[in-house]
Amino acid sequence: MTSIVYSSAALEDSERLVDFLLEQSSEWAVATFDIIDHGISLLALHPNIGHPISGTELKELVISRGRSGYIALYEFDPLTDQVLILAIRHQRELE
Repeated sequence: MTSIVYSSAALEDSERLVDFLLEQSSEWAVATFDIIDHGISLLALHPNIGHPISGTELKELVISRGRSGYIALYEFDPLTDQVLILAIRHQRELE
């Protein structure tokens, strides 16, 4: 099974997202974190499911949450069978 590793920037993104959601609702924060975690965990079984980013080795995984969702930016190294999560953002942050 493919291993998943988080960059320090992705960990900071996760912390920032949780902190923001905790200001709204602790239940919402926990539920959203679980959805993001579950989405990213799918990469352990299917590391190529993300959308390729043209001209790079990077992929984007769309994690739906209601009418919007989150994007996990990652790269997969088949030689080491490892996914490196580089960033996690809310879709509206990208607009």
